Amino acid sequence: MSNDPFLIALERMGLLQPGESPAIAPLTGGVSSDIVRVDLRSGPICIKRALPKLKVQADWHASVERNQYEIEWMRTAAAINPQAVPKVLGEDRETGMFAMEFLDGERYPVWKTQLRDGEISMDTAREVGRRIAAIHGSTAGRIEIANKFPTDHIFFPIRLEPYLSATAKKHPDCAGRLESLVRVTGATKKALVHGDVSPKNILAGPSGPVFLDAECAWYGDPAFDLAFCLNHLLLKCVWRPQWQARYMESFDALAGSYLTNVTWEAREDIEERTAHLLPGLFLGRVDGKSPVEYITIDTQREPVRRVARALLLHPVDSLAGVRAAWQSELARQ
Repeated sequence: MSNDPFLIALERMGLLQPGESPAIAPLTGGVSSDIVRVDLRSGPICIKRALPKLKVQADWHASVERNQYEIEWMRTAAAINPQAVPKVLGEDRETGMFAMEFLDGERYPVWKTQLRDGEISMDTAREVGRRIAAIHGSTAGRIEIANKFPTDHIFFPIRLEPYLSATAKKHPDCAGRLESLVRVTGATKKALVHGDVSPKNILAGPSGPVFLDAECAWYGDPAFDLAFCLNHLLLKCVWRPQWQARYMESFDALAGSYLTNVTWEAREDIEERTAHLLPGLFLGRVDGKSPVEYITIDTQREPVRRVARALLLHPVDSLAGVRAAWQSELARQ
């Protein structure tokens, strides 16, 4: 038997044919996992392995058991909309790996790449909002699903601490507000949360968006998913200023589609939590443990800091208010 851990996992999952020794090649991915393509005789598949220490400059550790919750999130989402996630083909808990179908980049481009290159589809933004809202709505208030995701001990160190608590240490005058966001978000238990709804984790597939990388899965506040994704659309305005107007239109399209499909609570309540959380995440992506890689100089960071700090110290209750504050700052540049 091979010593390669990926081949060992494939053997355990029953995905290798007798005598098969497939080519294995690393794929680009996030900071928290190893992802490889495996070319089996039956066709290519992906294997994902969670890492105990994330690939960032800061000292950032997270439990590898999050792998099993990612699989459970994907299976739950597939029962709601099978086109919204890749198919899970097998799992091997002993090595902390699972296998899923390989989705070719030609047919399933990464949404982040499209946004970077000016291929900015309002239909994609709207459908991202609709599909996330559908997952939230279908899981809201369901104790049996909540019981499958007892993941506070994962979500706090991989999401709330690095994005909000770590940022509070760099902005002491905003620390009280940031720690309040940690408490409110952590205590709000309403629906199944993906936890990393970022354009880099969304494929613009032929049948609509496909969501990847649910290793932060948590039964908690759905406002986190909405704020996390909208945050990236705001940040893209710094990365590619020539398309600012389109990014802001995408912000409106995604937020509007999501809020239109909120059925499990009053829309104004989740919008208020999202509007409060968004500036914390905004600041976290320049001064937290996981800054976005495309905002690299202080002349880019300062507008983000100004707007985020102002909105933390003087919160607004609507996404239109957040949008207006950022639009005003962009107009000054």
